[in-house]
Amino acid sequence: MAEDKFEDLIDTLKQQRDELKVRMHLGSLDAKDEFEALEKKWEQWTAEAKAQSKPIRDVMEESAKNVGSALDLVLDEVKQSYERIKNQLKSE
Repeated sequence: MAEDKFEDLIDTLKQQRDELKVRMHLGSLDAKDEFEALEKKWEQWTAEAKAQSKPIRDVMEESAKNVGSALDLVLDEVKQSYERIKNQLKSE
């Protein structure tokens, strides 16, 4: 799920970037210069983010599996407890 949020953020930034490109075509030279400087940072950041996100996503995926397994155990325990209570009530 965190990967989805990451991808959504990247998609949102790409959309904003594309919209700015269109508006920049009609904008001032100062804004164009600032945008070009930002483009260099964008290219560097996305390359680094993609390279670094793989190990992070792997760790997050493993953590999510562990949390999911723990949640399954808790829910199973609660279910069993409810069944015990239900059976006790039947026998009374």
